Amino acid sequence: MEVKTVGLASDHAGYALKQFVKKFLNEKGYPYKDYGTFTEDSCDYSDFGHALAEGMEKGEVYPGIAICGSGQGISMTLNKHPMIRAGVAWCEEIAQLIRQHNDANVLVMPGRFISEDTARQIMEAFFTVPFEGGRHQRRIDKIPLRKE
Repeated sequence: MEVKTVGLASDHAGYALKQFVKKFLNEKGYPYKDYGTFTEDSCDYSDFGHALAEGMEKGEVYPGIAICGSGQGISMTLNKHPMIRAGVAWCEEIAQLIRQHNDANVLVMPGRFISEDTARQIMEAFFTVPFEGGRHQRRIDKIPLRKE
């Protein structure tokens, strides 16, 4: 995957893991832009998911990493944006599949359910496993809703 600047987003439940993600990105030499949240104070994942998606749509960042408690809410928010393919990964194998089969451009992790070691494995897979194309591209092409 070609990395421009990694976009980051989280809610309060994902804030602590996002701090670890920043350390990982620094180790790898990947620049990043954080769209929030910036504290562990209670907040709404949708605010930050939309901000990340809009940053990707404007070309400010690519790819993205988002984190909320379960990973589900922020993923649902991100996937409302037509060019976003956000996949929730809670283990390395799922991270491999969301890249190989779905060409995910946003990695979503469940901040309340994985360790930093698991997050590291997931991110390694996300950044290194290529999209397979072929039959998977045909399926991806059918994701956007078509207005008639």
